[in-house]
Amino acid sequence: MPTRPNPAAAARAAVAVAANATKHLPDLLGQSSSAPESTSGSDAAAPRPDGRRARWQHHKAARREELVDGVLDAVRALGADAGMDDIASHIGVSKTVLYRYFTDKNDLSTAAMARFIETTLAPRLADALTEEVDEFTLTRTTVSVYVDTVAEEPAIYNFVMSSNASTGAVADSERLVAQMLTHAMNSRLFERTFDTSGSETWSYALVGAIELATHWWMVERRVTKEQLVDYLTMMVWSSIVGVLAAGGSPEVFASMPHPLPDPPTLPNLPDSAGRVSP
Repeated sequence: MPTRPNPAAAARAAVAVAANATKHLPDLLGQSSSAPESTSGSDAAAPRPDGRRARWQHHKAARREELVDGVLDAVRALGADAGMDDIASHIGVSKTVLYRYFTDKNDLSTAAMARFIETTLAPRLADALTEEVDEFTLTRTTVSVYVDTVAEEPAIYNFVMSSNASTGAVADSERLVAQMLTHAMNSRLFERTFDTSGSETWSYALVGAIELATHWWMVERRVTKEQLVDYLTMMVWSSIVGVLAAGGSPEVFASMPHPLPDPPTLPNLPDSAGRVSP
């Protein structure tokens, strides 16, 4: 039987996963404009590292990060439809300065998404995933944190999603969140000696479902935010229960009977006048 991991150690490990993932967000989210220029020719002909060039690249990355923070503030103030002129004016720089650090608005929105994930979404999810609570509470809290974080920033969400570059950026954000969820799932399943070989697949499936449902809700708003969290929690928790009932094994799951359950008998609820029907 495997050794039961220390909860504090597991929490630290999950935070480390999030920290490592966010550390490389510029690469994950395609922020190519701040990368050093490629050189032609063989490796032997490549120039030696230049200290001044390295310092300039560091300064450029720091300045770019500062501008991205300004972009996020501008979008919050001006709305998702803010253009480059409006954003530059709000930050207090010329549009020429923005184009010095970003190739176009798509590059700008991609960088904004990376920064938002790094400073807001990833830390909140890491905190939720490392809480020492029961599994159902952990599930609901994690779903709620994601929905709340997106709902609190509609302008930024719409600014990023309206970009032509959003497809790749969203895919990379899903990868980051799925990595965090995979680690948390592995830790919890390992504690109960379940098969963890499918945890990465399950994590990506759950993240994709939650993100797509949340995107639908941000556009349509056909249910309340609380109802969205309730429905997503019901789906995610039912999936987890089904996986664990088979010990995490597809073979065991396939060998089990799969009848649909009968609907539950619901208690009679009082009407608007407080009367309960027999």
